[in-house]
Amino acid sequence: MDEYSLGTQFAALGILLFLSALASMTETVMMASNRHRLRALASGGHRGAQLAVALLAKTDRLLGIILLFNNLVNVGAATLASVITIHLFGDDSWALAAGTVLLTFFILVFSEISPKVIGAHHADRLALIVGYPLTFLLRLTYPAVWFVNLFVSALLWLLRLKPANPDASSQLSVEELRAMVVDSGQYIPQKNRDILVNLFDLEHITVEDVMTPRGAIESVDLRMSENDIRQRIATSYHTRLPVLDGDNERVIGVLHLRRMLGHALESGFQLEALEELVAKPYFIPADTPLYSQLQFFQENQQRLALVVDEYGELLGLLTLEDIIEELIGKFTSSLPDSSSKIAWGDDGSVLVDGGQNLRDLNRRLGLDLPVEGPKTLNGLILEYLQDIPETDLSIKIKGVPIEVIQTEDKMVRMARLFRPKEEHDGHGTPR
Repeated sequence: MDEYSLGTQFAALGILLFLSALASMTETVMMASNRHRLRALASGGHRGAQLAVALLAKTDRLLGIILLFNNLVNVGAATLASVITIHLFGDDSWALAAGTVLLTFFILVFSEISPKVIGAHHADRLALIVGYPLTFLLRLTYPAVWFVNLFVSALLWLLRLKPANPDASSQLSVEELRAMVVDSGQYIPQKNRDILVNLFDLEHITVEDVMTPRGAIESVDLRMSENDIRQRIATSYHTRLPVLDGDNERVIGVLHLRRMLGHALESGFQLEALEELVAKPYFIPADTPLYSQLQFFQENQQRLALVVDEYGELLGLLTLEDIIEELIGKFTSSLPDSSSKIAWGDDGSVLVDGGQNLRDLNRRLGLDLPVEGPKTLNGLILEYLQDIPETDLSIKIKGVPIEVIQTEDKMVRMARLFRPKEEHDGHGTPR
């Protein structure tokens, strides 16, 4: 290369380092790109995304062309650097060693680390561009890439290392999907993210977690007087009421108030006709996953179910609206619901009904009360104390100070919760 001037040699070395940088950046871009986003763009007809997806489907060929090109360029740069060093300082060993160290430094900084950092930060955008030159190079050098991959495949076979299927490795688990939704940022609105996260949780939530407890079920008892039954039906906030026969454990059916109203408008209210209008009750186990129950409601064309334990004893009531509200939050405005008013007061405390659902409390107040056992605040306090508490008793569960305000009928009717200390700033002001 003596016929070329020193300036030309330096220019050629710079070009080789630049090409090496492009190869390094391309490798990182293709490996770090979001394959799901590329597939979405490819299905929409984006040509660059289609090329990138096709290249990623054949990782051995993709890496083969990138590394083949990169190594050829690096070897050429090393050879040229040696020629320049000999031209400037002779063929002394110290000069060749210094030239090697200097070239290694330049390759690391300008052709490896910096390009790869840039590629990692802009992988999704650059993957749509680099697909074009990579496809061209792969077609141009396909015989060489195929020949090299023969030895790679043989080596992997000897080592019993079967290459992973790119499609299988790109499949996401439920937890990975959940993490993607949570980290989606501005791409998905907060309300939509909440719904999607709640949807993932349905598999882990049972009907017992969201049901209305037995003591809070509004029902009609056939042993009541006719006037009391009229009053109960007239003042009900619900369209369906369980019908009992003198025993809270004996549910004989479910009364659809709209059907009852139609009959009353035609023939007047008759207590005898009420039993004929009652539909057969639909019972479900307490440990049924909420997502499965949603499917069961659809298959059985039901909107209300009575929850029973393993002994057949009535535990509570679940409606289709309960499941929907678990997904999207409260949406009914006609029902009296004290939970919608739950919020920390200026003094960092809140007054809560003992029958309040723990999951709802955690969601509204940002707490971490245990939900694996009892489902209500009353049940949690009773389990913690292993006794019926007295009024004004104070305890702390999971860092949450709780004061029992009122007890009645062996139950905690009202309790006051205090914001945990770690949620206050240094001036005592709630965060």
